[in-house]
Amino acid sequence: MNTYVYGIAARSHPALPEGLGGVGDPPRPLRVLTEGELAAVVSDAPEELRPKRRELLAHQNVLAETGAQGCVLPMRFGSVAPDDDTVTDVLAERAEHYRERLAALDGKVEYNVKASHVEEAVLHQVMADSAELRALAEANRQAGGGTYEQRLQLGEVVAAAVRAREAEDAAHVQQTLRPLAAAASAGPESTGWLANVSFLVERDSAAAFLEATEELRKARPHLDVRVNGPLPPYSFVEPGPSAPAGGVGEQVSHGTDL
Repeated sequence: MNTYVYGIAARSHPALPEGLGGVGDPPRPLRVLTEGELAAVVSDAPEELRPKRRELLAHQNVLAETGAQGCVLPMRFGSVAPDDDTVTDVLAERAEHYRERLAALDGKVEYNVKASHVEEAVLHQVMADSAELRALAEANRQAGGGTYEQRLQLGEVVAAAVRAREAEDAAHVQQTLRPLAAAASAGPESTGWLANVSFLVERDSAAAFLEATEELRKARPHLDVRVNGPLPPYSFVEPGPSAPAGGVGEQVSHGTDL
């Protein structure tokens, strides 16, 4: 039977909450594997595990419940090892690294912040900020809408101004929130978001961080700012570029495409 791994904690971590189940239908019972000063929260792995909503929520719930009692290094969904011995072997092999990460992340949570432009509001903003844009728009209006070339020119200037505003606003999000976090990690770029950043925040500073995101919304109403958290520190399980290569999940997810 393969072993499904949810997260890694200190051996001294409090016992698992009663009645907490893992992935699978019915939910697989959780258990704890120990090696030295470390422990791994695991269960038997379902034979055919799929990233369905129910399974994803079960994985996240285990991490949320165990993480509420102390620091847990979260594994990615679908982290599977051939057996329990493989898991404890990895704990022994990477003990120093895991201990360092547990110490660095203790008492901290992750908040993911995504920001995008409210289209109508940002167009109004760039027009208000640019005399050139206002002049072009007025010239087109007086010309009954302007020629095709004039409309094209106006569209190109507006698009350039919006792109410049995206870069400015993305930097502002970082500059506003980064001082309130212990670390920040940029997420993958995706269409629709001008900023996608995860912040590592002290639990005791979470209220101040959330207040800063609210002030950001008020100060720049043309921004749609969305905050997800508190989360287990998924984006900070590995240190920065100078750290040893390979993610925690990769070390124990034999044969599993995450």
